[in-house]
Amino acid sequence: MIHYQLLTSHQEIVAKSHLITTAGSPLANALPSLLMQEMSAQAETGELADTTFHCAPLARLTIVPQSDWQDTLTDTLVNHLRPLLAAPRSEHVVLDCSYSPHLVVVRKAVRFIFNLAHNLDDLGLKKTTNRLRVTQLSLYCHEEQKPSLEALIREEHAIAYGMIAARRLADIPSEQCTPQFVVDEAQRLCADFQSLRCEVLDEQAIVEQGLGLLHAVGKGSARPPRLLAIHYDGVKEGPVRSYVGKGITFDTGGLWLKEGAGMYTMKYDMCGAANVLGLMLTIATLALPVRVMGVLALAENAIGPNAMQPGNVARACNGLTVEINNTDAEGRLVLADAIAWASQRHAHTRYIIDMATLTGAVVKALGYELSGLMTQDENLRQALTQAGEQSGDEVWSLPLDARLKKQTDSAIADLCNTPGNNAAISASAAWLLHHFCPQSIPWAHLDVSGTALWRESGKSVASGRPIPLLLRHLLNDLR
Repeated sequence: MIHYQLLTSHQEIVAKSHLITTAGSPLANALPSLLMQEMSAQAETGELADTTFHCAPLARLTIVPQSDWQDTLTDTLVNHLRPLLAAPRSEHVVLDCSYSPHLVVVRKAVRFIFNLAHNLDDLGLKKTTNRLRVTQLSLYCHEEQKPSLEALIREEHAIAYGMIAARRLADIPSEQCTPQFVVDEAQRLCADFQSLRCEVLDEQAIVEQGLGLLHAVGKGSARPPRLLAIHYDGVKEGPVRSYVGKGITFDTGGLWLKEGAGMYTMKYDMCGAANVLGLMLTIATLALPVRVMGVLALAENAIGPNAMQPGNVARACNGLTVEINNTDAEGRLVLADAIAWASQRHAHTRYIIDMATLTGAVVKALGYELSGLMTQDENLRQALTQAGEQSGDEVWSLPLDARLKKQTDSAIADLCNTPGNNAAISASAAWLLHHFCPQSIPWAHLDVSGTALWRESGKSVASGRPIPLLLRHLLNDLR
């Protein structure tokens, strides 16, 4: 992980660091030079000013237009930093916060820099040469800014720790990242925290406990399914907050086979589960006074002699039966069983939030910047929406009511897993899922198909979202 500190004097800035500031900031004014004046004038026109020449004792000087430090919507500051730090000129980055930028913008920038601690080269699957990497982040600020920035950077460091764990796991190829591998990695990571304990259901226990939907999805693979529950007890008593993640370690579509192009990124169909693990690690890192359970529903949706067939009917652990009329709609099946299982575990569950790369339809509706939120609980809807705005990891609400009932009607079972008319795919999936959480427990579904991956230059990598959203929501809920 990248180390961090707060600075309150420009004399504390180490030589050969990369300073990122803005025209007119107190720090910029404290470092007068002809170069600074020229670059500031350029930044005041709305253009980024950046140089690695004649800026000693700095290794690099970047002046970002003031308006970009206030842009919470389009991530202009992070978009500036991305190419600058792809091949950094210094191990030490100094982010100037003395101009009082918008705190959400600072959060996003700090989060981005901390996440530089992981990239695909770290998986060891590609020959690489040693290159310079950022190892230290400093925030320059006034004394009166320190309390708020200290809390911000501590939270973001913990969030990034969880995001990196989730991203790394999701980036691993599926031939290695099987359901059992996810369990092993989770147990290894959780072993660093006495407050975390893991409970594992193997394929036999899954059948014995009646998780027929999870079993149906996983039984076609030579790599059997698992249900992993991670328990965190930051206090001895109190309600449990539960998070459920879809963990399809690879999705062929089953007998409803995907085309090749659609299958290429399907190792990332377990991002929901990976992010539940990352969130649990973040919570443990911050030692929050709360009880939490994270449930990872893990399976590989494969083709084999025992693969589920269109028209099969499976029974969930809450007794409901589901007609499987599309084997490529497997994520909602494993989620449904996991939600029902989680709802039965504790006498008092404050809420259940599930997350999944569930439907391509949500990407068509909301694009790649917003996660889809579906819930019938207005308090939970408002709280998650607010947390998204505060964290910069935003959601957008889609409808979820009885008008969707026909989309999950089945002639042979209680429900079917996909609508026959191919309409309202994202909301229909959520309508199916809501049957598996008792009405007494507030529940929300996050479809992160658009946000769980970061896409750049035609390539996709795991993003770690929505961990920032969920951590902010939890912190707000604890107030």
